[in-house]
Amino acid sequence: MNYLIIEKEEWDKHLNNSLASHTLFASVSDEFGQDYELIKPEDIGRISYNKPKPATPLKSFFLPVKENVTSAIHSDKPRIILGVPNCDIEGLKLLDEMYLDSEFTDIFYKKRRESTIIISSDCFGIQEHCHCLSYNFKPYSTENADLTVAYLNSKILLRVISPRGGEFVKSIPSVPGNDIFSSAIEKEHLATEALLTNANKGLPDSQLTGKLVVNAKDEVWKKHSARCVSCGACTTICPTCTCFLLIDKPGFEKVKQMDACQYPGFERVAGGEDALFELSNRFRNRYLCKYSWKAAKFRSTACTGCGRCIEACIGKINKNEIFMELAK
Repeated sequence: MNYLIIEKEEWDKHLNNSLASHTLFASVSDEFGQDYELIKPEDIGRISYNKPKPATPLKSFFLPVKENVTSAIHSDKPRIILGVPNCDIEGLKLLDEMYLDSEFTDIFYKKRRESTIIISSDCFGIQEHCHCLSYNFKPYSTENADLTVAYLNSKILLRVISPRGGEFVKSIPSVPGNDIFSSAIEKEHLATEALLTNANKGLPDSQLTGKLVVNAKDEVWKKHSARCVSCGACTTICPTCTCFLLIDKPGFEKVKQMDACQYPGFERVAGGEDALFELSNRFRNRYLCKYSWKAAKFRSTACTGCGRCIEACIGKINKNEIFMELAK
């Protein structure tokens, strides 16, 4: 991999100068955790690098919880999103397949994608439920972002992925990366992959998981759904779940509202029929959608191993434990 080496001071100065033309969101850590914040000049020094992972999935920047889809598209300031983990970058591939489809392009999504510079952050270390490598995703990006960033030995190291990323950094004083820095980055990558491998022994890959989910008996879903409270946290926090409602409003307005297959009434129709009335059926539906149905329809994988659904679950349901149980 080819890198650009930049002094941290020069990088911070460039981010500060970019605030005149862009809105900057970046990953910030504090005593409460880690998430994206709107960055002002005084916040640049607080930006977190190479630490997994922001609580909010990347999809939230492109698919708002609610929006009026019959209103005009506003020309907002271009955005920079800094510190995106690769699990979210991989999730964005599936969203692009859905919302940038040539026959049914979502113009709102497209506008946001075109006006956003995405800077991915290599993960040095893991959180408890990270399992991207089990689904064949590396803890660092090589595509679909514009840049990737690593902060090592008091230097900022950038990999340019897209022409837009190259344009963004061309004015920053930099030198090409050397073997010493490349080796140091590779060492961090390998160490993180080793942590992921050790933490997820026995977890089946996404393809095998799809087969296990399809063939699992009703008793499995009834057993594990008993703790589900149908809050929808798992789908809301997922980087690839994007079900929505279109709500008609007076004056021929249509509001697109995020929905979730775990909500009671998700599949209820006007006649009152509801194929997912039973909690265990709704619970099973999510895993069928993610590991079987979307796998058959799209090129991109619908679970990228971020582990947020496990972390967000009020009922303390761990999907990985379910899949390892099925794999025995």
